[in-house]
Amino acid sequence: MKALQITSFGGRPALCDIPRPTPAKGEILIEIKACGLNFADLLMIDGKYQERPSLPLTLGMEPAGIVRSLGPDTEGPAPGTRVAVYTNGGGLAEFGCFAVDRCLPLPPDMPFDHAAALQIAYGTSHVALDHRAQLKQGETLLVLGAAGGVGLTAVEIGKRMGARVIACARGAEKLGVAEAAGADHLIDSDAGDLRAAVKALGGADVVYDPVGGDQFDAAFRATRPGGRIIVIGFASGRVPQIAANHLLVKNITVIGHYWGGFLRFRPDLLRQSLHTLLAWYGEGKLHPHIGHTLQLPCADAALDLLRTRKSVGKVVVTM
Repeated sequence: MKALQITSFGGRPALCDIPRPTPAKGEILIEIKACGLNFADLLMIDGKYQERPSLPLTLGMEPAGIVRSLGPDTEGPAPGTRVAVYTNGGGLAEFGCFAVDRCLPLPPDMPFDHAAALQIAYGTSHVALDHRAQLKQGETLLVLGAAGGVGLTAVEIGKRMGARVIACARGAEKLGVAEAAGADHLIDSDAGDLRAAVKALGGADVVYDPVGGDQFDAAFRATRPGGRIIVIGFASGRVPQIAANHLLVKNITVIGHYWGGFLRFRPDLLRQSLHTLLAWYGEGKLHPHIGHTLQLPCADAALDLLRTRKSVGKVVVTM
């Protein structure tokens, strides 16, 4: 079968021919139909992800497809069941074996590309805003990187939770996508003083930040007393440094949020969140925005869309 793999950290991924795997006890074999891409895939390639896997590594953390077989003495979805999987790798391939407790049956009418686009991006935003920041109806939510894979879901979920949403993104096209997702106010990140623009709108109660760098600094200064800042990632390439005395004076809470980390100590929270999101999708309340769809032979080019920050919404690879 074909799989996109890395054999050394820092190198370019390559499409390889490898043996089709056989599921062990506790695993199921899935014929993969689509896989969502994430900024974490780039960190994985460079060896900078929070968890450093062994090599060679098949990339891809959000596969969706059809169950083909189960491992010995394994109970789970029957062959033929359409499922999505949240995993640390193995999704950018024609087949993959995954832990049965990471698999979620899909709503009947959910296409595979939507399933591949939902889990990590929507899961990250739902747990961040609902469980970690406890966003309340009527509060003001500032979303940085608001047209990216996770940022756009934060706009959509924040609006669904009753917040007034300020979306910050680069350029009119990306801001238009954020507005279509429900943003009430739009700020072009290249157009001037982010801090002044947010303060002119009354400041932020909650900041959702997958960007870091200068935008974090500006958003920090525009956060209201008693506000919460959720640290999602550092797409800008710079990890901001926080002045603890400013936290004290403004009574601001900075919340670290690594969605995958909950797999180790609160997997039940992730599964509950994903069930909620799939139910919302089935009710027509979520609308994944897939900005780019490429086939597996072009998966490295798909990753470049994330690397160069040219993606809008989610990038999905189909098999």
